[in-house]
Amino acid sequence: METFAIFVFIISLQSLMFNVYSSCLHQSSSENILEDSSSFPCDFLFGAASSAYQYEGAFLTEGKGLNNWDIFTHEYPGKIRDENNGDMAVDQYHRFMEDIQLMTSLGVNSYRFSISWSRVLPRGRFGSINYSGITYYNRLIDALLSRGIKPFVTLNHLDYPQELENRFQSWLSPEMQNDFVYLANICFKHFGDRVKHWTTLNEPNQQIILSHLKGTFPPSRCSLPYGNCSQGNSETEPFIAAHNAILAHAKAVHIYQTKYQEEQKGIIGIVVQTSWFEPISDSIADIEAAERAQAFYSNWILDPVIHGKYPKEMVNLLGSALPRFSRKEVENLKKSRLDFIGINHYTSYFIQDCLFSSCNTGDGASKVEGFALKLNRKGNVSIGELTDVPWQHIHPQGFQKMLNYLTDRYHNIPMFITENGFGDLQKPETTVNELLNDTKRIQYMSGYLDALKSAMRDGANVKGYFAWSLLDNFEWLYGYKLRFGLYHVDPITLKRTPKLSASWYQNYIGEHLRSRYH
Repeated sequence: METFAIFVFIISLQSLMFNVYSSCLHQSSSENILEDSSSFPCDFLFGAASSAYQYEGAFLTEGKGLNNWDIFTHEYPGKIRDENNGDMAVDQYHRFMEDIQLMTSLGVNSYRFSISWSRVLPRGRFGSINYSGITYYNRLIDALLSRGIKPFVTLNHLDYPQELENRFQSWLSPEMQNDFVYLANICFKHFGDRVKHWTTLNEPNQQIILSHLKGTFPPSRCSLPYGNCSQGNSETEPFIAAHNAILAHAKAVHIYQTKYQEEQKGIIGIVVQTSWFEPISDSIADIEAAERAQAFYSNWILDPVIHGKYPKEMVNLLGSALPRFSRKEVENLKKSRLDFIGINHYTSYFIQDCLFSSCNTGDGASKVEGFALKLNRKGNVSIGELTDVPWQHIHPQGFQKMLNYLTDRYHNIPMFITENGFGDLQKPETTVNELLNDTKRIQYMSGYLDALKSAMRDGANVKGYFAWSLLDNFEWLYGYKLRFGLYHVDPITLKRTPKLSASWYQNYIGEHLRSRYH
């Protein structure tokens, strides 16, 4: 009887989704534009986001191999604020059905997750496929679809098999391109009949800055004065690693578009981290510095994958330190044009010129960062509301400006907001009740969603919004002390408890869904 009830529920849900999709197909283009403060396009995705290392746990379970974060957190626990790791994380590997029930109660229609490279290919190309990993992702995808939730899959979100680091220093070698394409091909083959939204890499710009310029992320390569590492060169290696990541992305897109897309009918893009950079003054020097800050951050990745070349600001400043694309590589980049870009956005900064003016040392002030110093204050005026998280400043206006900037620069390419959210930095005196009553997160999300709607009314072609994150999780160097979840996770029992923001997001989605059809 219970099985029959579940069957009826699934059929009813599929029927509802078909009716919604059909009504979306029959909407005129004029109806697919924000007309008032409460409407979104009919096919807009409201979702929540996650990543494999931060969520899955199941360390070395059922054939999974060691990845770079496994090694880093085990060998250098002191580099993580609470000396913890992702061995257990939030155990989504074993609890995904419970988490999908949470998504269903939220009313999201999409879930962004990533593939654990070392779970599918424990040793990259140098070992066999782990079919237990394939089975896990098939079960996850099928379970999501049975609830009407679209899987939005990232091929790589910071973690990769340690074997690739040991053999050829991962992203510093062109060999990494071949390994990434091998992973992509396997994922398209096994999951692409049901996955219709793919992204290749998650914010390679931020990952490479932290792993190869500052050296705080594995493989911890850097040089003075940018960081204190035992190996690496901060003035050359970040650009080599990014070059290989860009070419790996293009090759994966090419494989998908030539071998799978026509039959599977999905779309593919890349995810970059963005911040809005506001000139600290109206001077030409500071205005140009703000543009250099964008060039050395998100445009560093987006210009090559969309236009086939690096930003002119990087070329002019770095010279021979910036790798060159061969003529064939330029052709391949232009042929492998992505279908959309994913935008992770959290914060804004003031920018002060350090090229033509003297300024203090600090984040962004060096040549390899564009001589553009990032500041959170202009005198006594802060860039939005400052928070306990040093890098997060609440500035929704910057989000709107960022989306308008990307719309203009990249000719109104479709965008998904693949991450946006507010982090609670847990202090010793912080109570669970305080974490659950997360009114600041609600204020943050409300302001940023208002800014998103304003940008869409301005013409930004945004197709979806994913809150970071569904659950409190392992937040890299912060461990479990920085909490972004809509659901609180008890560190001992792993019990999920909804925060106020979960109810707020549920109501927000419900109101905007109703506004489409009533």
